[in-house]
Amino acid sequence: MGVIAKTPAPPYYAVIFSSLRTQGDKGYSSMAAEMLDLAVEQPGFLGIESVREELGITISYWKDMESIVQWKNNSRHQRAQQLGRSKWYSSFKVRVVKVERDSEI
Repeated sequence: MGVIAKTPAPPYYAVIFSSLRTQGDKGYSSMAAEMLDLAVEQPGFLGIESVREELGITISYWKDMESIVQWKNNSRHQRAQQLGRSKWYSSFKVRVVKVERDSEI
């Protein structure tokens, strides 16, 4: 993405998704773009930061835990999660954290 998300004053939540990809695209790029467009439309979505080298890290920011649960349960997102497990990721981890402080330099 190349952009630092503009987030509100804390508290808010972050979902940290760390992953190792399998070889080949297998439809990953188009689904990733679709998921970004879908996330932006979700109530409570605040922003996203993402980098991918060998290890990929995507951090999405959310207003509250309810917003995260609704995103996790979104039917299109659930389909992407299934494909991630079966085709795109050799390993991944999801962490949910409450942001209590942020600062800029």
